[in-house]
Amino acid sequence: MEIIIGFISALIFEVLTLKVLRFFLFYTTVQESTCQVYTLFGKVVEIVDEPGLHFLWPRLTWKAFVINILGRVYVLDLRMDQVYLRSQPVNSEEGAPMGVGIWYEMFISSPMSYLFKNTDPKGSLSANVSNASVRTLSNLPLVKLLSDRHELSQNLREEVTQKSQEWGYKLGSVYIRKVHFRDHNMIREIESKVVNRLRQVTSSIKQDGENQVNIITSSAQRTASVEFAKASAIHPQILGKALQDISQDKDVAEALFATLEFEKMNESAGEIVLLPKSHGMLADLIGAQKTT
Repeated sequence: MEIIIGFISALIFEVLTLKVLRFFLFYTTVQESTCQVYTLFGKVVEIVDEPGLHFLWPRLTWKAFVINILGRVYVLDLRMDQVYLRSQPVNSEEGAPMGVGIWYEMFISSPMSYLFKNTDPKGSLSANVSNASVRTLSNLPLVKLLSDRHELSQNLREEVTQKSQEWGYKLGSVYIRKVHFRDHNMIREIESKVVNRLRQVTSSIKQDGENQVNIITSSAQRTASVEFAKASAIHPQILGKALQDISQDKDVAEALFATLEFEKMNESAGEIVLLPKSHGMLADLIGAQKTT
């Protein structure tokens, strides 16, 4: 039990000791991509931007004991930050109200300028980018706004860079990500024209297809008619030649004609009356009439 109490007491003593030493700036720990600025009586006395553990008493001397009481310690984030400004209003050369979406990167390059040259450097930078977009992109042809985004992004970055450096920022990439119409009536008119154009194109494609089908069908019918006409023309010749070959054999010719006659009789819808050879037709008809 005494060991546990002793361990807890030592732990509390260590924590309190470290807090006291940190309060009087005996040491400090700087995280990666951060910066610490120490000010006293309105003046910057030290800037520590190297990550790691730093002992400050040799660097601050007596000032280390009063900075947290009479001065201030600023901790700045030096990492890359990204901002996207939506629908910045510009007008094209044709007078169309356009909206431009601008994406840009920035990071703190000068802690002194960032802290003391502007009370809101991030907001001022956004306002500067917005104003620069109006100055740089207004009154340009609509085709250029829609197609030359890379060149326009470079021009916009050059316009903003000088002011951003004065406020302690350094710009990274600046890119125009979106260009769109802001007038809803114009958007509806463009949509209507696109729909009508699509209908016209679809109708033209459909009509062209039907014309091609009609041409192919007409060509096929014409070719078939020519072939049927040729067949009709040579049919009597082929049939006559076949009959001529058959007539050379008398038995074959008689059998053929008898078969054709029988087929015609079967195909006919009329009645067939068979009469015996030994009686006259009239006597038989009279006898049949009397029987009925």
